Amino acid sequence: MDILVYGAGAVGGYLGGRLAQHGHQVTLIARQVTADLINANGLTITEAGATVRTRPTAVTSIAQAFMGGRSYDLILLTMKAYDLAAAVDPLLAFASSTATILPVQNGIDVERPLIEQFGPARVVVGALTTPISKESGNSLIVERSDRGLALAPAARGQNIKPWIQLMRQAGIPVKRVRDYEAMKWSKALLNIIGNATSAILNRPPGVVYASTAVFDLEMRMLRETLAVMRERRIRVVNLPGSPARSLARLLRWAPRFVLQPIMQGRVARGRGDKMPSFYLDLAGGRGQSEVVYHNGAIARAGEADGVPTPVNAVLNDILLQLTHETVDWREFDGQPGRLVQAVKAYARKMAAPDGPA
Repeated sequence: MDILVYGAGAVGGYLGGRLAQHGHQVTLIARQVTADLINANGLTITEAGATVRTRPTAVTSIAQAFMGGRSYDLILLTMKAYDLAAAVDPLLAFASSTATILPVQNGIDVERPLIEQFGPARVVVGALTTPISKESGNSLIVERSDRGLALAPAARGQNIKPWIQLMRQAGIPVKRVRDYEAMKWSKALLNIIGNATSAILNRPPGVVYASTAVFDLEMRMLRETLAVMRERRIRVVNLPGSPARSLARLLRWAPRFVLQPIMQGRVARGRGDKMPSFYLDLAGGRGQSEVVYHNGAIARAGEADGVPTPVNAVLNDILLQLTHETVDWREFDGQPGRLVQAVKAYARKMAAPDGPA
């Protein structure tokens, strides 16, 4: 099968490398330095102590990928969510009308422009829970082997069995999910844990969760998300190695003295001292943040549905201000009380008679 992977970072390299390892013709679109490394030395993937070297082809632009009328059976989109919009027009210009599009971005409603442009029958939606790290431009490490890839149809009645089979044959654990919105909202519920607060406070998630004040904020944030999901009748679903439904039950029923040690243990095992993705974007000075597709998307949905989401709204707004450097990071660096006060001020504003509807 001919497969194009647009965005050869950790996720794209892992998926493309596994597919190339199992005999498929894989082309990766990567930056020049990464493409040179892969073409010269291959792409290595290390998992559970075993390292394999694969030989996908790497190019540096979508025009180069489609040179000479090249066509693909499957196009994996694995760039950051904020880079996805720029990929739509080139794909419309080059991709054949039969290619299946498979976006694997984190975030809510990220895939909607693709569904609108290409039609739901051509889009299969993915969510990867496997943590992958890049040791170098052409060397990847699978940090946990008990996770995997969730796939969901974008159209009712769509047959995605061939793509599930394709991934499983490549050694990638796959779970089929019926409702892609349930899948993406459930993934977002997991992604936002210790993410924005850690970035804003410039502290690892394990440290953030040791603060009672920040822990309470985090639980309010997660409960706001569940409230929006209930209002929209979106089910919480389990993802590979990630039991989101048990988390939802804990958040709904467990008292704090039960919930706090459980959540601290989960964060310590899952992230601990490793800084999360929102922090990496902020510290890297990229000028963009995926928070808008997580806390921001939750806050916008809550506003549209009349569900209060003050914590999600404040986390989104502050992180964007830090990203755009309109607020000095030092104002929040290691200052959980400052963040708590910002949420309280926003909630008071929302509750005021002349506040936003």
